[in-house]
Amino acid sequence: MAELDVVDTSSPATLKDLFIQFFIIGAISFGGGIIAYERILLVEKRKWLTSDQFIAFLAISQTMPGLNSVNLAVLAGDLLRGKLGAFIAVLALIIPGSVFVLALGLLYSENSNHPLANDVLMGVAASACGLLAAITLRIGGDNWKQIKSVIIIVITFGLMSIAKLALPMVLLIMAPIAIYLYRPRANS
Repeated sequence: MAELDVVDTSSPATLKDLFIQFFIIGAISFGGGIIAYERILLVEKRKWLTSDQFIAFLAISQTMPGLNSVNLAVLAGDLLRGKLGAFIAVLALIIPGSVFVLALGLLYSENSNHPLANDVLMGVAASACGLLAAITLRIGGDNWKQIKSVIIIVITFGLMSIAKLALPMVLLIMAPIAIYLYRPRANS
């Protein structure tokens, strides 16, 4: 297994900086787009993680129960500032969204019959889809240039979105295929 690149930690994140940055992410992102903002913060803006570390943390986050974005905050916070850093990152990440959803829920319960309410929710859903697509393109990098990767992505999309198969069934179908296609090969 390849060793991950290491980021220069000579000036580690302070707890205050960790809180502020994850609070901003929690305040400006919604739905799947939050992963995009976490990548921008952790890899591009603050350079607290390398791209390889981010991908590894994202993969680990997807295997853990709960939201990927929260799991990612736990892993990044722990790496940067230990257990307290993990707690601070998660707390900062969820406070804005929790307050927003509570306020929006109260507002929606009073105005659910208003036509503008559903239009706003559809706009928010479209924005979240766009952000998720953007981070997928960015994370995919060179994989978008490989035909077998694109085929796997298209088939997976079709199985989930068109055939409406459940995620465990899609994994049972696609994981063996992807593992076979990307198996290590002996050098000839």
